[in-house]
Amino acid sequence: MMNNKHISQRISVFHERIAPEEGTLVGYGAIIDSYNLNVPIPETLTIISDKKRQYKSENWQVLTSRHLPEDTLYKQLVFALKYEGVNLLILKKLFEALKKTEAKDLFQIEPLSKYNRKLWFLYEWLLSSRLEIDDLKKGNYVLLVDDKKQHAISEGEKSNRHRIINNLLGTRDFCPMITKTDKLENFISSDLLSEKNNYLTGIKKDILLRASAFLLLKDSKASFNIEGETPLHNRALRWGRAIGQAGKSNLTKNELLRLQQIVIENDRFVNMGFRKVGGFVGEHDRVTQEPIPEHISARHEDLEILLDGLISTHNLLLKDNLNAVLAAAIIAFGFVFIHPFEDGNGRIHRYLIHHILTKKEFTQHGIIFPVSASILNHIENYREVLESFSQPLLELIEWDVTERNNIKVLNETIDYYRYFDATKQAEFLFECVQDTVKNIIPAEVLYLINYDLFKQNLDDKFDMPDKTVALLIGFLEQNEGKLSKRAREKEFAQLTDEEVSEIENTYNNIFS
Repeated sequence: MMNNKHISQRISVFHERIAPEEGTLVGYGAIIDSYNLNVPIPETLTIISDKKRQYKSENWQVLTSRHLPEDTLYKQLVFALKYEGVNLLILKKLFEALKKTEAKDLFQIEPLSKYNRKLWFLYEWLLSSRLEIDDLKKGNYVLLVDDKKQHAISEGEKSNRHRIINNLLGTRDFCPMITKTDKLENFISSDLLSEKNNYLTGIKKDILLRASAFLLLKDSKASFNIEGETPLHNRALRWGRAIGQAGKSNLTKNELLRLQQIVIENDRFVNMGFRKVGGFVGEHDRVTQEPIPEHISARHEDLEILLDGLISTHNLLLKDNLNAVLAAAIIAFGFVFIHPFEDGNGRIHRYLIHHILTKKEFTQHGIIFPVSASILNHIENYREVLESFSQPLLELIEWDVTERNNIKVLNETIDYYRYFDATKQAEFLFECVQDTVKNIIPAEVLYLINYDLFKQNLDDKFDMPDKTVALLIGFLEQNEGKLSKRAREKEFAQLTDEEVSEIENTYNNIFS
């Protein structure tokens, strides 16, 4: 039989997070504390107010006393599903803490209830363990994920046993969740795809092709710059060509290995292929050389399961009509959190964004979508989004230092990398996609239009070669529309003062 331990508790502070008012902690927060679950605290917690008011504040959902659930595990779980959505990581850790007999009793309290059926399904799905409960013979099929609260696939798979439609965003081995937020819904309703396509339709083909060529190189360099590297021109071109092919090949483990070989030109100091040891992102202590991790990678023993799961989920999302940016956030950020390679993870992570946007027909082959350039422009926000996943895990992962001053993870961590909340990552990626559509691509197209107009003006009066025009514009750009004294005395000594003044005026009128 189930025990009758108390779940809810009165709080004003919970795990260093200050509540907007004193209240009764319920739902997932109360379950985490009551069962001492080793999981990150959810982004939003729920308390019941004594003041008969209902509102949301940062990291908190405040409900009234009429929402207060009975203080039993079952009722707290029902409350959590109803008001907080599906949290696979918390549920997995809780189910592992229950005895099978306890779980069986739990799922027979209200056998026909839709919430009971959801919990029963999730227990057997997450643990790959069948309880001694008879299949349901009646009842309507219900969606596992409430698609008013969380994003889900549109064509879920039916479970006849539970009379549930599994519309989760992934598979058992890799299934992040995304909450429906006002920010995400506004991005989706703004229809950036149509805005992009309508804009590009009005651009001359030669301008578009030239813009794509420049943006390809810009995106490649930006992806290296994000990693703190300044690549040689040929190396940037090489990776740019790979980005230009994004979406043409299917995603497989061999394809990931191929991409790493393109990224890592000199492999003398890098162990190529999937890691066979632990991994982390961070520094080493200057004196002891011991690791100071900012991110701890998935255990190398778990990589095969995680990557197979990621690829299966990738294939599932490509077949579904889930928004392309949401799908890209799930797969690309999932990959970089797993961190399967010793080096090259970041650039391949950003490549995967291109890959999925192309596969989902948000972008077209040959038309470069320089999202890495936008990420570089928002580098601090990017770091915050990465840290929002990595920092909470540092307190939950047990590790030791190896002889080579690497990290060896001592506890089971695989679930952290397959059942995370990708809401913040999706919001960030949407911000970068919007910036790319509204600012980066139009700025490059406008520059080329202005360049051609300025060049035509020079051709009419000076008949300059293309190389000389490019040099002239470069000097004017560097010196805020003025030709420097050095340039006037050397490269453009043939121009009179009047001609220089006319060129400067023309440049400023066009490019301003």
